[in-house]
Amino acid sequence: MTIQEIVSKQRAYFFRGETLSVDGRIEALKRLKETICRYEEEIAEAISLDLGKSAFESYMCETGIVLSELSYMIKHVRSFAKEKNVWTPLAQFCSRSYKKPSPYGVVLIMSPWNYPFMLTMDPLVDAIAAGNTVVLKPSAYSPKTSAIIEKIIKECFSEEYVAVVTGGRAENQALLEEHFNYIFFTGSQAVGKEVMKKAAEHFTPVTLELGGKSPCIVMDDANIKLAAKRIVFGKFLNCGQTCVAPDYILCHSSVKDDFIKAVKKQLVKQFGKNPLFNPNYGKIINEKHFDRILALIDKEKVVMGGQSRKETLQICPTILDYVTYEDAVMQEEIFGPIMPILTFDFIEDVVEKLHSMQEPLALYLFTSDRSIADEVLSSVSFGGGCINDTIIHLATSEMGFGGVGASGMGSYHGKTGFDTFTHYKSIVDKKTFMDLPMRYQPYRNLYDKLIHFFLK
Repeated sequence: MTIQEIVSKQRAYFFRGETLSVDGRIEALKRLKETICRYEEEIAEAISLDLGKSAFESYMCETGIVLSELSYMIKHVRSFAKEKNVWTPLAQFCSRSYKKPSPYGVVLIMSPWNYPFMLTMDPLVDAIAAGNTVVLKPSAYSPKTSAIIEKIIKECFSEEYVAVVTGGRAENQALLEEHFNYIFFTGSQAVGKEVMKKAAEHFTPVTLELGGKSPCIVMDDANIKLAAKRIVFGKFLNCGQTCVAPDYILCHSSVKDDFIKAVKKQLVKQFGKNPLFNPNYGKIINEKHFDRILALIDKEKVVMGGQSRKETLQICPTILDYVTYEDAVMQEEIFGPIMPILTFDFIEDVVEKLHSMQEPLALYLFTSDRSIADEVLSSVSFGGGCINDTIIHLATSEMGFGGVGASGMGSYHGKTGFDTFTHYKSIVDKKTFMDLPMRYQPYRNLYDKLIHFFLK
């Protein structure tokens, strides 16, 4: 089918009410869960071929998270989909007021290559739970994962319900020319702007999951050894190709040397003395990004790492010291295994500097001082984050995940994800056995009676 035919058939399928049954949604989610479990090994193999991830990392960061979201939705979607009664004002006496959760209709989900399975299937789970039909557009940069996604979807759903469109820019452009009822996009800020422009032509609401330079602040009272351990995990997971990875480190000057020593030890402990020959260390997605990341490394500021292998598209975990905000590595989101370290003396200077920069998707703060944590979390705008850890805030269905400002809009996961793909209709069900006369003309002598009615 062509893209136009897919969208047309999905719209007809939705208008027939095929997705409205909550029992039907639950069965669809269970079917998807069973199929993913059956293809778990193939999923891991596909992700390994695209990104070099180990089977353990694929499950921890992709398949396992999707299965967790599926379990959560299967358990809770019936209560999420119920009408919610609200208080009715006295002026609407003899009425029932309620909010009715209603699916938007035909949804487009466009996903990136860095977590190609999880960032495609997680929003799909939420969209199905909310009662929508879905067109999935996985990234052309991760073709093996796109292929297994297409195989799973075709086995689970008809194209009237859920369809996969593969391809590159031409297919992306063709999809954005269509009228969808909701668009969910994960990717770069540049493409996000184009998505928003196209969506505006049809007044289509959007969720944009973008990125940005997420800071990681290490205070002088932090547990340095533990901070280094957790920061190395978050920074170099998936070779730094994580939208919520700590992009750069803001380290208190008094503990910088100790922090660098601890990071060096953790790099050897977690990745070995020769990370490029570690079978569990992944690769950069393609040559274009490989060359871009290498260009950000100032060799004079490398204190560890810097090596690369073009034939395998691998770059060694790299630490840069004496970095300034003017350096090339600070001009764009790194999205690779480079850790620039900047220093500060006063947290007030950090907050002021962050105010002058675009809102990041995440912020991480390592400190033992609750007052400092409260000050930073209250003063700085960012999507989400952690105190004394990295990345783990997105791995739960109990909290929404999303950006703010330049890092995106809207969020998903769990109930928040259900709400994202749901329009809540506000309804007043007025009874007919009584009809107060006050609102009707003629208004002669009713003004004083109305005031008296509300003030008595």
